[in-house]
Formats: sequence, C-alpha cells, structure tokens
Amino acid sequence: MSSSVEVPASDTGAAHPLEPLSAEEIGAAVTLLREQRGLADTVRFSYVALDEPDKDELDAFDTSGAIERRAAAVLIDRATGTVSEAVVSLTEGRVTAWRDLDDVQPALLFEDCFDAIIAVKEDPRWQEAMRRRGITDFESIQLDPWPAGRFGLDVEAGRRLTRVLSYVRHDEADNGYAHPIEGVLVYYDFHSGQVVQVDDYGVVEIPPECANYDIEHVGALRDDRKPLEILQPEGPSFRVEGHEVLWQRWRFRVAMHPIHGLVLHTIAYEDGDRVRPILHRASLSEMVVPYGDTSPMHAWKNAFDAGEWGLGRMVNSLTLGCDCLGAIRYFDAAMATERGDPYVVEKAICVHEEDYGILWKHVDMHTGNTEVRRRRRLVVSSIHTVGNYEYGFFWYFYEDGMIQHEVKLTGIMQTMAVAPDEQPRYGELVAPQLAAPNHQHLFNFRLDFDIDGKTNSVYEVDVEAVPAGADNSFANAFVTRPTLLARESEAQRLVDPARSRTWKIVNPSRHNRVGQPVGYKLIPGSTPTLLASPDSSIGRRATFATKNLWVTPYSRDEMRAAGEYPNQHAGGGGIPEWTAADRALDDTDVVVWYTFGVTHIPRPEDWPVMPVEYTGFTLVPFGFFDRNPSLDVAPQEHCAHD
Repeated sequence: MSSSVEVPASDTGAAHPLEPLSAEEIGAAVTLLREQRGLADTVRFSYVALDEPDKDELDAFDTSGAIERRAAAVLIDRATGTVSEAVVSLTEGRVTAWRDLDDVQPALLFEDCFDAIIAVKEDPRWQEAMRRRGITDFESIQLDPWPAGRFGLDVEAGRRLTRVLSYVRHDEADNGYAHPIEGVLVYYDFHSGQVVQVDDYGVVEIPPECANYDIEHVGALRDDRKPLEILQPEGPSFRVEGHEVLWQRWRFRVAMHPIHGLVLHTIAYEDGDRVRPILHRASLSEMVVPYGDTSPMHAWKNAFDAGEWGLGRMVNSLTLGCDCLGAIRYFDAAMATERGDPYVVEKAICVHEEDYGILWKHVDMHTGNTEVRRRRRLVVSSIHTVGNYEYGFFWYFYEDGMIQHEVKLTGIMQTMAVAPDEQPRYGELVAPQLAAPNHQHLFNFRLDFDIDGKTNSVYEVDVEAVPAGADNSFANAFVTRPTLLARESEAQRLVDPARSRTWKIVNPSRHNRVGQPVGYKLIPGSTPTLLASPDSSIGRRATFATKNLWVTPYSRDEMRAAGEYPNQHAGGGGIPEWTAADRALDDTDVVVWYTFGVTHIPRPEDWPVMPVEYTGFTLVPFGFFDRNPSLDVAPQEHCAHD
C-alpha cells in the first residue's frame, strides 16, 4: 500500500481576481504585446505574471463582482539592451501601459546563459587556460554562469555581464563541484555575445576525488528502515476551490510567482460567524547569498536568487511520496518562456496534512481524568533548484491559529580547490584539496498584515528584569516593555535574544474580551544579519539584510526589498530608498519586512550533498482570540477522556 496518494482536483469556484494567470491568458497577453507593440524578434520575456489588483480594487470586487483582469510583463531586447515594463488588460484586449527603463538589468535569461557557455568553450583564451591545467577535452567541462554583481570595475561599464566558473566532470553524471578549476574566471557580455575578459590567477591542482551521491556510487544502503505508512482512508480534511484552500478554520489562496516563488494571499481564520483577515499577502521578497572569501575567484560571489535569477522560474515539479508524503493536492504553475510561449510546471505546489504531536493535554491530579488532543497542521510547500542549491519553502498552519514559515536548505555547496595541506582561512575543508567558502543565506519576507482590517500598528516587545526594590523584594520580577514603532526611521530593528524580543502587530480599533487590541506576534528563529560591511558592494545592494525587521506603509509598488532590478545595480534601491521618506506607521496599513537565515560555516558532513538545514519564523496569535481556539478539536477515538 502506498504512503502517498494524489488528491484529484476539485476546482469548483468562480474565477477570483487573485487566481494566477492560466497558460491561455499568458499566451493571450504575449500575443497582444507582439501585435500592438510590434516586438522585434530579439525581444525576450523576463517574466509574465498576474498584475495583482490593489486592495481597493479587491474591495470593489467584493461588492460588485467585477474586476479588470491584467497581466504584467518585463521584457528585454537582446539586441539593444532596452528593458521595458508592460501591463496588458486581458479584459479589454489591449496593452494599457508601456515604459522603457534606463540603467536596469532584469534577471539573467536562460538563453543568454546557454549562449555564454557555448562562447566560453570556443574562446581561445579560456581553452589555453584549460591546457595549462592539462585539460584538452573541453566538452567535459561544466560551466556555471553567475550574476556579476557591481564593483565599479571597468569591465562592467555599459555591459550586461555574467561571470563564468569552470568545473571538471569525469563523465556526464559526475559531480562537477568536486573538481573546481581554480584560478580561471571568465567575463561574458550578454549584449555583444562575446567573452570580454579571461582572468587566470594561477594553476591549482584540481581535486581528484569524486563525490557522487546517487545510489550507484554510495555503496551499500542501510536496510533497517521498516515501512512507514501515512493513510487517510477518507481523504484529506481540506478542500480546494480554484486556488483557494480551506482547511478547518483556515482559508487562503496560493500562487507561484516567477520572481517571488510561492505566494499566499488573503490568509484568514473563521472565528464563529466571522472570517477574520490576518495577512493580505505573504511571500519571499528577496534573498541573497553573500560569500566571505577574499580571493578574486570568490570575493565577488553574491547571488540574489530572486531578483537575479527568478526564484519562481526554478521551481521543481514535485514527486509523489518523495517531496511530499500523505494525501497530496498539487497545484500546477503556468509561466512564460523567454520567447513568450506559455508552459506549465506540473505539481509545483504541494498541500497536505501532517500529524504534529500533542496539541494540548492535562491530567487532573484530583480526578485522574485526562484530556489530550493530537495536533495536526496543514503544509503548503514548493522546492526550487538555483544552480547548486535547493531551497524548500514550507508554510505551516496550525489548529490553534499559529502560522509558521520554514525554509529548508539542501543541495551542493560552492567549492574551491586548495593546495595539498593548505587550510583555507575563509572556508573549511570538506574533502582532500577541496574547500567550501564561508557564506550566508539571508531571506527577506514581505508580510502584508491586515489584522482584522487594514489599520494596524507594530510594537517591539522586550522582556526586562525589574530592579530590586520595595515592589520587588525578592528581585525576581520581569515585565514586558512594548515600544510603538511609529515611523519608518524607528522601525529598523535587530533581534535581541537576551530580551526575548518579539514584534506584535495589532489592530488598535479592535479589542478582545479582556480589552487588549487584537494581534499577532512575530517570533524570530535563526536571525543572522549581513556580515559584510555596510559600505561594501553587497552591503549597498542588500541593505535589507543589515536589519531583521523593517516596517513600511503599504504600497503596491513596493514589493522587493532590494528593488525591482538588483542585477548589476549599484545599490540603495528598495527598502533604503523607501524608508528615507520616514513615513508614519501608527494605525495604518503596514507591511513588515522580516530578514532571517543561515550563516553557513561548511563542514565535512555537508559534503557531497547537504542534509537539510532549517531556518524560519513563527506568527502566533496574541490576543487575537478570546481563549484557546483549539478547544473544540475532537479527541482521537482511543484518546477520549477517562
């Protein structure tokens, strides 16, 4: 008997304005752009996605039932380098907005990267660098294009660049990251289609040891795992209408954005006869992977995996029983190729239930009566492969009103070759003659709160000891110290574990039965910040990562923490630009930008493929309910009270 089953689609709901674009709608939008703008054959589509309605438009839809359906697109002409933004009204059948942009670069195109690989292998300077290392079979070399960043170098001026790294593969299935070709760095200009510079910093012996991790290479497999079955004979407890998911008291909408990846909309909780909003939109805003090595081969490595690559475009098609376990409902994701052709990634988003231990329990010592409830959670997930790394994004919904987000990091580390007996200063050996640089993975999530409505406030809450005195004679007391974050200049905050610091988002005009404003509390998890200097190139480009929490007033045009176009950007875009206005935050429509992540000091156990590492945050109701909202969860039949 299988542990996993796929739940058939049950889409019965009418089209909602936040439903993702279908493949047919993407095709229609591209056709309208081609016909009405006369696009040249050299124009490529960075992405096509739903132009999400503003909150006011959604309010109007709730009352009128009608709303304009729009697609947003970013395009680049490979011949001229011109970048354009467009909006297409699918309702009216016309292009309603078009804007050409100066000095910006959208995410790297796959087509450009393939062209770069071909050009590098044909370049005589690169070939000569390979021969100096005894390599003559150029076709066996794995080439990885990288976002080039921006460092004020002459080679960057006026170019749309990638830097290309080289690795040896002993055969087609070999793990190339076990054999980095140290010292050779190539610059390729997407606009001209030429290799513009090849740097050779000296020959380092290529690590000889293979590190393949597939079944054929790892040796004998352990045989002491007995079958573990997850069965729901009556099917799952959730239902799906279009892209809306309804599970117990929860309801929300799911989508896959080509840049942001997994997006949740209109998260709400049914509390009695009310459907109470909590979050209007929740998704990754940006993420950055800065490396901490100083060598010219690695010091420039700083990947924005959303803005420079397009995280959503890298989404996996999930496998039943492997990526997700249980009674699964999948959602497909429709996107556009760079030439504008619609395509569908099947099973891009997974929804299923999990048992998660005890929800609550108490044994009455007087009567011996026991009440215990099992905790169940709903899981919404997607997994994305960005070059050498995999990132899994998991939203968890709990019966007590808690929401948790967890990022699961796995895949293969970036590597560098070192001389025999060399111990790298800015990284760690993971195998003989092979090291991985120290680096960070920093994620920024945009959380558009609507706690019981659009007018919210944010408080920083510290727990502090009370000095000994007449009112604290045992010197044991401590209290919470809430501080209103009233302006953007005040809402640029760091975690403080010593004070158990959290942040509370409340609705000042709605109160629970004990007179508190209703709210949710953001509880930090693993929360490093950017270790590079704020004055460094990455410090200027990823300013969002220098703080754990930022708050801004809602604006539909402020969506990405490093700005809309971080690729080769000089810095200062996004959060630092917006918050310079120092806008008021109290009792308004607020957006919380939360940065968290992992500082990865590599270890041999991370090689050749990383066991999953976890990071994330939790949103806990704090006065949102009048009492424990999970009291009505029924006991398991064999757990009924004694």
